[in-house]
Order: sequence, then structure tokens, then C-alpha cells
Amino acid sequence: MTSDNAAAIVVAHPGHEVRIHGWLERERPRVFVLTDGAGRAGRPRIAATAEYLERFGARPGRVFGRLTDLEVYRAVLARDFGLFLRLSEELAEALVSARVRVVAGDAAEGYNTTHDITRLVANAAVEMARRASGGPVANYEFPVVRRPDHCPAPLRAASVWLRLDDGAFSRKLAAAFEFYPELAAEARDNLQGSGQEAVADFFDLKEDEHAATDLSGMDVFRVECLRPVAPGERPFECVKPFYEFQGEGRVAEGFYERVIRYREHVLPLADALAENAGRGV
Repeated sequence: MTSDNAAAIVVAHPGHEVRIHGWLERERPRVFVLTDGAGRAGRPRIAATAEYLERFGARPGRVFGRLTDLEVYRAVLARDFGLFLRLSEELAEALVSARVRVVAGDAAEGYNTTHDITRLVANAAVEMARRASGGPVANYEFPVVRRPDHCPAPLRAASVWLRLDDGAFSRKLAAAFEFYPELAAEARDNLQGSGQEAVADFFDLKEDEHAATDLSGMDVFRVECLRPVAPGERPFECVKPFYEFQGEGRVAEGFYERVIRYREHVLPLADALAENAGRGV
């Protein structure tokens, strides 16, 4: 992969792009962000992303803070898949227009439904861009919750790896804590074992059998791994995703009325996006 290939990043929330800051510095991609990052706190982070991108020479994409998480959740629960089909088509048009040949985005980890839906939208967009352009468009994912070096052995040879030198690593950490202090502190605490215990345990943050390095603490962020995305992958056929457990707790506490389920809501959306992309829209 070289800077001669126009690149794009597609993420669910502002701040995810910092996970691959070194790659962003090198490729200067267009960055597409599905939501404004306000979450339950109601404080959007998208303006911070715009400042961050300007500082490091990257550009906002056409879809940039378009939705709130609440709008995503409502659409998924209502099975309003048209919203996501239109987003995938718009994203595909933007990729083709910019002659993008490399796309990197959130991995589907089962932690947050918006993360996983963004992965599905990106997959559909890449497929449509390939058909429309008649050329290759590489599709990669990177961990948002798991360790940055989380990569099962069979994927390592085909993955893109960066190991940041001291200067790049320093810029990455400084940018994370300047533009997204809450996210940076949360990631630090989880990796050091002082964050959310349920997250650390579920995602094996302390002892990840698929970690490709022996780095620990914040040093793991020296490594950036972009893993190739397998078309049509269904990662939660046999495993209950974390967001279902989390949703059940929120319903019991009275925060939510219903739980988003993989089989009931996310899998049908995946099928609808794949079918639409297969028609070559």
C-alpha cells in the first residue's frame, strides 16, 4: 500500500480514526463518520474531528456526523433498512468520485451496534464502488475496542502493519488526549485493567490470545493493524454479542425499552445491504 492510492476511513463515531493515526498521517485519507458522537451524554464530538483532520492533513468525507446514535437505534429497531441502504449508496458514490482504492474502517466486534452497522454499510459501499469503477478497492478493518494488535494468525500475512516510531507515537497520543480526552482515558484504563471490568473480560483485553505482539499498556498503540475484510462474513452466528448483554442491562435499568438483537435486527440488515450491493446499484 502506498500513498499513490487514494484512501478513505469509514467509522461510526468521531475519535475512532485516531486508532490508526499513523496510517492517517501517511495516507491523508477522506474520513467518513456516520454519527456526531453525542451518545447518551448529548455532547457531539464531530467538531473535534474536523479540527483534528485539518491539523493532520486529512479531509472530511461527504457523510460526516450525519446521524445520532438514537436515530441509528430507532431505525434498526423499526427495521427501517432504507436509511442504511441510501447511506451505502451515497458512500459508494463518494468513493468512486474520489477514486478511492483503499478503505479502512471499524471492525465488527459485537461491542456497539453502530460500530457493527457501520462495518456493514462500508462493506456494501466498497462492493458497489468496485462494480461501478471496474477496479479493485481494498477493504480493511481495525479494532476499536480490542487491542490494536488483535489479529488472528491466519490474517497476519495479509494485514497491513505499522509500528510507529517515537515521533509518530507521541503525536498520536497527544492528538488522542487533546481532541478526545474521554475516549483516550477510557482506552488507557481498559488496557491497564482499571476500566470497565465487563468490557475487559469480554474482549480479553488483559490476555488476548490473538495479540500479535507482547506490548503492554499504552505501548500497544504503537502498533496499527488493518485486517482484510472477508466478504459476506457473519461473525456472530454462534456467539452472543456484547451489545445484547449490555442492552439487556439497560432495559432492566429502565434506560431502553427494547434490546437490539443480532439475529432479529442486525443480520436482516446485513442481508438487505448485501442484496442491494449485489444488484450493482
